[in-house]
Amino acid sequence: MVESGIGAVADVLADGQDASLRVTIKDVAAAAGVSISTASKALNERGRMSGETRERIQAVAQKMGFRPNAMARALVGQRSFTLGLLTNDTYGRFTLPIAAGLSVAMADRGVSVFLCAIDDDPERVRSNIEAMEDKRVDGLVVSGKRVDRVLPVDLPTVHMPVVYVNAACPDGAIGFVPDDEGGAYAAVSHLVELGRRRIAHITGPRSFSAVGLREQGWERALSEAALPCFEEALSGEWSERFGYEAGQRFVTMASADRPDAVFCGNDQIARGFIDALTLSGIRVPQDIAVVGFDNWEIFAAATRPPLTTVDMALKELGRQAGITLLDLIDGKPVEAGQRRLACRLMVRESCGASISSSD
Repeated sequence: MVESGIGAVADVLADGQDASLRVTIKDVAAAAGVSISTASKALNERGRMSGETRERIQAVAQKMGFRPNAMARALVGQRSFTLGLLTNDTYGRFTLPIAAGLSVAMADRGVSVFLCAIDDDPERVRSNIEAMEDKRVDGLVVSGKRVDRVLPVDLPTVHMPVVYVNAACPDGAIGFVPDDEGGAYAAVSHLVELGRRRIAHITGPRSFSAVGLREQGWERALSEAALPCFEEALSGEWSERFGYEAGQRFVTMASADRPDAVFCGNDQIARGFIDALTLSGIRVPQDIAVVGFDNWEIFAAATRPPLTTVDMALKELGRQAGITLLDLIDGKPVEAGQRRLACRLMVRESCGASISSSD
């Protein structure tokens, strides 16, 4: 009787199609020579059966073009197969790559992502959380604009598993952030490998924890190479304007006193810095090599020469967060704490890697 009920739900809620034309779980079960209950367990990765039986049923379903109905799955499995993504990054600079990675991780699991962009308004956050709970969202990803700030989300009132991405991770929670220190270390180490010895650092406001972490990476790479820091790190806005102003400072120095490379705390600073050098006749990378951070392609690709920069692996952050959230939803044990994912150096022309020594 239960099996018949499940089959009827699958027929009636057939994604707007005529049930008589749509392949149902009953059809799959009949073709595979098993009960509807066994077919359902195999297709939902549940229940005890041999791996051979599970794979055979799944192969039959794929060959027949079976698509499980989302509403039927929700009714049977007490799940909506939907995740929420809540963010205060309304511009989308960080959230869009994170959302892309989350969607990739969910695509082959039949799970969709429900995005809510909010300002830092606790009341608006509360209303969005309530809307997600009304839609019976299975879990929530909270994504921010910086790793040292948390969105105004009151965890005790959120009745679903939560994972934080590119945001501060409260005690006892689970979070994913880029390894800022490691990314900076890789960038400066690359400059050292290219033969640069006077490497300066221009970065953003010291109120950001990422600024301190990237500065530590700069210092560690130079220390391991037995090289001194070129003066103190210059700190200012995350902007092209500040990068340009910092570049003008170096332009006024005698050529022998200038750095031969500069590691910038983000791509906007790097682009402004390169503009200042270029307008003054200082060649990049021949005279001064430049490396940025973020791999914001709208800046990196448009910079002349194209900018070598550190990619924060935001898409991978989203993917890992999604997989972890599904484990939490399934009741699997997941250790609390913040995970730092490795960044990746994107080598382009501004560092001098593609310029021959004769230049």
